[in-house]
Amino acid sequence: MGRPGIQPVVWSPPVPTPRARQRTSVPPMPALSLLPVGAEGPEDVAVEHDGAVVTGTADGRLLRLHPDSGHTEVIAETGGRPLGIEVDGEGGLIVCDARRGLLRVDPTGARLETLATDAAGESLLVCNNAAVAGDGAIYFTDSSARFPLDHWKADLMEHSGTGRLLRRSPSGETSVLLEELQFANGVALSGDGAFVAVAETGGYRIRRVWLSGSRAGQDDVLIDNLPGLPDNLSTGTDGRIWVALPAPRNPLLDWLHTKPPVLRRATWALPGPLQPEPKRTAWVMAVDAEGNVVHDLQGTGERYHMVTGMREHKGRLYLGSLTEWAVAWFELPEQE
Repeated sequence: MGRPGIQPVVWSPPVPTPRARQRTSVPPMPALSLLPVGAEGPEDVAVEHDGAVVTGTADGRLLRLHPDSGHTEVIAETGGRPLGIEVDGEGGLIVCDARRGLLRVDPTGARLETLATDAAGESLLVCNNAAVAGDGAIYFTDSSARFPLDHWKADLMEHSGTGRLLRRSPSGETSVLLEELQFANGVALSGDGAFVAVAETGGYRIRRVWLSGSRAGQDDVLIDNLPGLPDNLSTGTDGRIWVALPAPRNPLLDWLHTKPPVLRRATWALPGPLQPEPKRTAWVMAVDAEGNVVHDLQGTGERYHMVTGMREHKGRLYLGSLTEWAVAWFELPEQE
């Protein structure tokens, strides 16, 4: 598949904070333990009620990992590229498959059901991440209307903002909550279900839509000018929202965004190694319902990098990666 052309939009990114230039947090991310999966790209992780970890890999498989025994089992094959994974109220797996749309897989793997392949008359191009509400509604993202997953870098380079935040109702109707998002990515619900948050990878921020109260239906920014590119989101203890940061901000990319589009088109035409590349890091943050940072944990990425998903469970944080061949985990440090 050839590299698609881009139509760059000029943009002035917010000035990076000093945090964007640091290589590690203080203190750094704790030492990681690895759970090999035998395949590339366990992009997201979900934890089932019994503590088993579910992930999806680049070859289309859904895997169940048992951290205590080290046993791994294949649940199902989607025939596409599974990204975000959630567990619904009945124990089923809600899977955002970048090529097949929004899916539900029976926990035994015996049945795979397609829940959505389009919204508002427009096909899903990169179904990416989801969150399941208590009433069964599913909030999920379609990252780009311009570029498939294999060319996600093109969307960040172009900055045309064609991503969407969607909702599938318990009865099966799909609607658009937000559009014109800069590579719509992670989704998470607040602890009380008052709002749904969505990461804009290309905008370095997290937006939210209020679902209840006097602001229901309105949207605003939960946190802006993040020091890295936000990817998947998940809800943790006390309602905090975890944010995966697979890479820090890239100064060259920020500079190119402000310049005439011809420079980005020329850069996009260069061989991959000559283009702006993400630096190795292992990085997650967590924010509270007001957007205050309550955890900031970053390592150098020498052993494990490009963290794209994470899930908190009983004092552990499990990590997924778009490029690694394992799921990682560490014990969360106690907050002072």
